[in-house]
Amino acid sequence: MNLEKLVAISGKSGLFSMVSNRSNGLIVEDLDNKQRFFVSARTNQFTPLASISIYTNDEEETVELKDVFKRMKAGLDQYPLADMKADSSAFRTYFENIMPEHDRERVLISDIKKLTKWFGFLHERNLLTEEENAENADSTEL
Repeated sequence: MNLEKLVAISGKSGLFSMVSNRSNGLIVEDLDNKQRFFVSARTNQFTPLASISIYTNDEEETVELKDVFKRMKAGLDQYPLADMKADSSAFRTYFENIMPEHDRERVLISDIKKLTKWFGFLHERNLLTEEENAENADSTEL
């Protein structure tokens, strides 16, 4: 699961693929219509998904977002995604089933809602595949 080029942009819904980095912003591509556009760093903040980690009960440990997404994908049959209109307790219960070791004080409900929304967005578009890692592993073994 490769999250390296995926970014969340403040003020814009959904996730985007980073095409190019400029000194004053990013050129990104909409994952649905493949339209490319420039987003200014002056007015927006960029969060690369690969840089996100979830706090655990162990003070010095975190779990990378890609590993959380793997758990969510593996648990879809047993633990379906919480509905985005559900109450806070439904999201906490869902996330406790997926990642029981998360730090309940530092991982907020808003964080869980956001990553659930991101996961659903990527899963609907079949962008959470392991094939990219397998291809990368094959090419490095040559």
